[in-house]
Amino acid sequence: VDGLHVLLDVYLPPDDVSQLYAQDVKHCPAVVYFHGGGLTVGNRRSWFPTWLKSRLSARGIIFISADYRLLPPGTGYEVLSDVKDAIGFVAGSLNAQLDQRDAGLSFGSCFRVDPSAIGVAGTSAGGYCAYLCAIHAVPKPKAILSLYGMGGDFLTHQYLTPKTESFLRGREMLDLAQYSEYMYPFNNLQSTSDSPLAYHPQSYHIPGYPANPRMVLSRLYLQLGVAVDYITGQHEPSLSTTLREAIHTEGPFDEALVADHKILFPQFNVTSDWPATYLIHGTSDTAVLIRESQNLHLLLKKAGVEVVFEEVPGQEHSFDYQPGAELEYEGSFDAIVEFLYRHLT
Repeated sequence: VDGLHVLLDVYLPPDDVSQLYAQDVKHCPAVVYFHGGGLTVGNRRSWFPTWLKSRLSARGIIFISADYRLLPPGTGYEVLSDVKDAIGFVAGSLNAQLDQRDAGLSFGSCFRVDPSAIGVAGTSAGGYCAYLCAIHAVPKPKAILSLYGMGGDFLTHQYLTPKTESFLRGREMLDLAQYSEYMYPFNNLQSTSDSPLAYHPQSYHIPGYPANPRMVLSRLYLQLGVAVDYITGQHEPSLSTTLREAIHTEGPFDEALVADHKILFPQFNVTSDWPATYLIHGTSDTAVLIRESQNLHLLLKKAGVEVVFEEVPGQEHSFDYQPGAELEYEGSFDAIVEFLYRHLT
């Protein structure tokens, strides 16, 4: 798009799983996964959920990890466009790519995507991508998995209130002058869908501190209370300022305040045809507050959607990537995959 390659990786099940299918060509379910990173950093191999991929592959489900354009200079509209394209590609064009034998794809796998059995998963910002797919993608996914996903409630102080002291994992407040390149208005900031993680060495004055400045941009925008401006692209007048004033008033929130950007707010797009959803969130998350999943859970229940909500006591953001997580959360991981398998087969 616009000269930029937006890529995805396809992980086909191992050949010994083919016995699960009777036909010679195995049309099987697929799960499209979107990475975290606050919408500002990462790629399809960042924070890779090995536990999810391995379990799905063992059940004969194709695992796909997809990139999407990042903020800034992109906005939620570019993210929406890319995640819709990813689902459309997987459902409509991927099998033709897998059929090719003359373009270096000579693996000879028997697995193909069943376009009527596509699920979507995401962690953190990837959870927001999953919600956008639930609302807008064609075909509509059969199931949604969100791990501590953004976007269950953007109308909170976490997104809208400027911070003056540490608020996320006890980390330092950021110096705005160091990130002027990524502040609106941008000066020739190039669009990207691939910004890999990078860290300074242990000899750095803050050992292991992010060397890729994009890794702290989402924290910067939360610190400033302007994250919604960057998601919607509405900086002048600042949508965050308008919403900040609204959440301090009594009475119900007026949806008209977000009318121009309503398609980017999952909380205003929950209907009875939302796919079956599994939400899991740590109760001590300081990056994406658990109230986001709690809010979406209530909205889905009210709409009559099948939803499972698992709260993980005392856990912070990205708890599933911590050492020992495979053993500690094995039961939860198995339950998640069983949920996806049930709705996709």
